[in-house]
Amino acid sequence: MSVIVVSGTGTEIGKTVVTSAIAAAAVAAGRSVAVLKPAQTGVGPDEHGDAAEVVRLAGPAVTAVELVRYPEPLAPDTAARRSGLATLGPAAIAEAAGRLAAEHDLVLVEGAGGLLVRFDEDGHTLADAARLLAAPVLVVAPAGLGTLNSAALTTEALRARGLTPLGVVVGSWPAAPDLASRCNLADLPKSSGTPLLGAVPESSGTLAPDAFRTAAPTWLAPPLDGTWSADSFLTTWPA
Repeated sequence: MSVIVVSGTGTEIGKTVVTSAIAAAAVAAGRSVAVLKPAQTGVGPDEHGDAAEVVRLAGPAVTAVELVRYPEPLAPDTAARRSGLATLGPAAIAEAAGRLAAEHDLVLVEGAGGLLVRFDEDGHTLADAARLLAAPVLVVAPAGLGTLNSAALTTEALRARGLTPLGVVVGSWPAAPDLASRCNLADLPKSSGTPLLGAVPESSGTLAPDAFRTAAPTWLAPPLDGTWSADSFLTTWPA
C-alpha cells in the first residue's frame, strides 16, 4: 500500500498519535514516509499542527505536508466559511497525495474528525478523496462504551462507497481498562467486519520522541509494520 487514509469514528480519539505510530513503525522498517494533513482546523498561523506533531513523534525523516489551515476548531467546510478562506475539494487532496506517493514508499492521509465531515460547499468528504486515490481507510476508534456502533457505522459507510476498510486501531487504550473496553476489544472485529490492527496506549503522545519511536511497532500489527498481536493482547486483557 503506498497510500493509507487515516480516519476516525469521531474527534479527539488519538488519530494523530496513531498516524505518528504508523509513520514511526514504517520508518523503522526502512520505508520512506510522508504524512498529508489536508485540512488543519483550530490552529493559528504560527502554531504547531497535526502534521508537525507527527514529525516530532515519528522523526525528522518523515515528510509533512499541510494543505489548508483554518483558525476555528470546526468542520473544515464550516471553518472555511466562517474564516472567509477557500475550501478544499477531494481532487486537490488526491493530487497532493499522488505527488507524495511518487516520492515515498508510504503516504498517510490524516482526516479531520470523522469520515463524513464536510470539506467543501458541495458536501465532499474524506471518503471522496479516498475513492479518487483508490486507497484503503484505516479506522481509529476509542476503547470505551459506544465504540462498536461508531466503528460499525464508519466501516458500513466505507463499503457503501466502494471503499476498503483496512482495519481498526484503538487510539487510546487505557492503562486500567473497564469491562466495556475489554469486551469491545474482542467485539470490534465482529462489529466492524475488519481486523483489529493495534492498540496505542493512552498518553503515548506525551512520551519522549525516542521512546515513542522505539515503542511504536509494539502497538501495531504486521500489516502496519509492527509486531503487535491481537490474539496475545486479548489474552492479556480478557473480557
